Amino acid sequence: MAVPKRKMSRSNTRARRSQWKTTAATLSTCPNCKGDKLSHSACPTCGVYKGRLYAEAQRTVHAD
Repeated sequence: MAVPKRKMSRSNTRARRSQWKTTAATLSTCPNCKGDKLSHSACPTCGVYKGRLYAEAQRTVHAD
């Protein structure tokens, strides 16, 4: 297993970690209710995915 010969400085560590960026999730519009939803998943407002109603999708979002 490789072991570093010298301690990596904070600036080098932070410069390397600065590339670890996350991207915002891409949203698409629901064809049923025109609300925002994640791609390839049921709509959180109406629970429809590919023309079918999924009651589990509505239950998980509105369980407040």
